[in-house]
Amino acid sequence: MSTLKALMLSVMCIVICGCLSDPLSESTLSDSLDTFCAKLPRPEYAELDLHESSNNWFEVYLVGDGVWAIYEPHQWQEVISYLILGDNQAILFDTGNGLGDIHAIVKKLTSLPVTVINSHSHIDHIGGNYQFENIASVSTVFSIERSAGLNDALVKEEASAAALCKPLPEGVTQANHIIRPYQITRVIAVGERLDLGGRVLEVLSIPGHTDDSIALLDKEAGYLWTGDSYYAGPIWLFADETDLVDYKKSINYLAKLSPQLVLLFPAHNTPRVDPKILIGVANSFNKVLSGSETSKPEWDGVQRFQYDGFSFLLREDAIPKLE
Repeated sequence: MSTLKALMLSVMCIVICGCLSDPLSESTLSDSLDTFCAKLPRPEYAELDLHESSNNWFEVYLVGDGVWAIYEPHQWQEVISYLILGDNQAILFDTGNGLGDIHAIVKKLTSLPVTVINSHSHIDHIGGNYQFENIASVSTVFSIERSAGLNDALVKEEASAAALCKPLPEGVTQANHIIRPYQITRVIAVGERLDLGGRVLEVLSIPGHTDDSIALLDKEAGYLWTGDSYYAGPIWLFADETDLVDYKKSINYLAKLSPQLVLLFPAHNTPRVDPKILIGVANSFNKVLSGSETSKPEWDGVQRFQYDGFSFLLREDAIPKLE
């Protein structure tokens, strides 16, 4: 997830509530988009082979044993969904923005029955849910509300020219892009073990970013899918649905798992990360909540705490101060 999105949200803030004291100019926004697009492809993908199922919207890479990363590189979220294969079943962990036909990609990759599970219910992770019949979800107020679909200014912004490095897929426009409703067909429990045949995934509750945030753990392979609780980039912790105390507990929990892990699979930017980073993320966030870390303004009302390989974006009024 790029800083460009933060810039655009500040513009939205001007439009919706007039809250930005130092508005960004159109030239600044254009420069940011140029910078974002110029960084593609990310160097981390150089060691991965682009699969033949890729198209003009999705890039597909084999990133682990039976694990496909389905990447949307030309939209500012740079969201990554994961198809996780067992011998008998498959899990699609997130479905992206809903701007492309992710179902068609999945059909090319497997003939197994597929169940969608979302890392959480933000719009860039549930957009393609409507294309699938089987959707398993934890049951929180947030996850249930989001299953009804969304059609607001922020949804439209995801399909705007400012958000893109390439044209939208054929037939998709900013005007007709919405988050379509979908039906949760099964409720999954925290701690539930999903037996895919030759692969068992454990559902871990990691609230904080949202109340319905989960991770998936393949203990035997040492794989952990982190959703938006960790990715290489600015980690968003400023939304109304974010709870910083819960996030602290969750990231500390994930950090304790790191010695038994081989690979992390985050939901944005880069698909394969060394699990040791979780220890640094947890330690850094603990310091943030202690009030001992310094930050810089990202935009009016939001501060960035910058570290090597990641950062945190927090609301200014939520940052603890040392007495």
